[in-house]
Amino acid sequence: MSDASRIKTALVKNSIPELRSMSRLRELQHNPLQFLSTLTQEYGDIVQIKLFFWPVVIINHPDYIKHVLQENYKNYDKNVPIFNLFRPILGNGLVTNYGGESWLRQRRLMQPAFHRQRLTTLGQLISTATLQQVQHWESKAREQQPVDVAEEMMQLTLNIVGQSLFSLDITSKTTTFGTAFSQANAFLLEYFNRPFPPLSVPTRRNRNFQKDIKSLNKVVYEIVQQRRNNQSQEEDLLSMLIEARDEETGEGMSDQQLRDEVMTLLIAGHETVANALAWSWYLLSQHPEVEQRLHNELDQVLAGRTPTLEDLPQLPYTRMVFEESMRLYPPVWIIMRKSLGEDTIGDYSIPANTYVAWSTYAMHRHPDFWEQPENFYPEHFTAEQVAKRPRHAYIPFSHGPRICIGNNFAMIEAQLVLATIAQRYHMKIVPGHPVEPNPLMTLSPRHGVLMNLYPR
Repeated sequence: MSDASRIKTALVKNSIPELRSMSRLRELQHNPLQFLSTLTQEYGDIVQIKLFFWPVVIINHPDYIKHVLQENYKNYDKNVPIFNLFRPILGNGLVTNYGGESWLRQRRLMQPAFHRQRLTTLGQLISTATLQQVQHWESKAREQQPVDVAEEMMQLTLNIVGQSLFSLDITSKTTTFGTAFSQANAFLLEYFNRPFPPLSVPTRRNRNFQKDIKSLNKVVYEIVQQRRNNQSQEEDLLSMLIEARDEETGEGMSDQQLRDEVMTLLIAGHETVANALAWSWYLLSQHPEVEQRLHNELDQVLAGRTPTLEDLPQLPYTRMVFEESMRLYPPVWIIMRKSLGEDTIGDYSIPANTYVAWSTYAMHRHPDFWEQPENFYPEHFTAEQVAKRPRHAYIPFSHGPRICIGNNFAMIEAQLVLATIAQRYHMKIVPGHPVEPNPLMTLSPRHGVLMNLYPR
């Protein structure tokens, strides 16, 4: 009996509901968000499917997710199709590293750059970069020219990451980098559904993908080389990476290692926040009562001045708006692990070498844990509501030892960007412009978010 057959047999013996319908499984390829959202309604909080040749257990309960991410995290690594798919772009950076000592060394090396004390120095940088980004909106607002706020947020957050983590102004490179990544991202999702021919075969599709990788690499290697040639010592993450030495050999990181880490930080550090902000602007435009309450808070607390880091504790509704946006449209919409050994999740036995996956998109809309699961309702994040809810019902940054290293940075950045722009502009979606989620590496708006700007 093959390994796959043994795994499948073991799972069936332990009575995990199994989805066998081929038509439903095809829905996973064509509409994965809808597919994952309906599984709980039909099968409960745990179900097994077959993804190509792989048995996969899909979970959708806070206790199950907590077990995998925190209680027995050492039994679950990232050697899974979802993360391996993006290795051509991210290499062996912090996000895609399987785990163990290699990942732990990477995490320990980078952690000081994200300490709260260091983040307090970045508030002014974020607000200034945001003001610079929206300066050219003034003429567009006067001339009633719409703006794609999804694209604008991509450029802004990429610039902020460049300055805050690498002390570099990469404004001139943001368009090239963003375009290349978007195209490579879309290609990989298509390739996941149709993995043929191999990437090594020089088809037109594969050549275009390799061209995008070269464009991304060019930006990253220029960042690394610029710092190597710079005699001044910046106290930032890039310096930490370049100066890092192996405890046993004394060797520093190779250019390939540096490339993987810088690429991971550039992409993970801007793509997730940018998409969450784009969804925030869209949701605010659809809910004028929420937008008005946000404006009222900003006007009362800031009285027209640019927000600072010190203002954030006095802007709770601003935070709630952003958290609710990430609930409905979590940037990382699906997560997967592989069991290294046998385990038990809830009352169900999980064999070794089993893929376990869960959708944050589906978990964040689970009717057992959210008062208004399908509605934009920032009151989900009042202190009282948060206290009543299981911690792992809301996991936009994952959780446990492998929680996103930049989660605090992302929250500070997003709140300052949201406050800085919302106190200056009221936005409305361009009539007829389609807005729908596109589940790539992150959950992005498929056609952007085209909006008309109205100065306040």
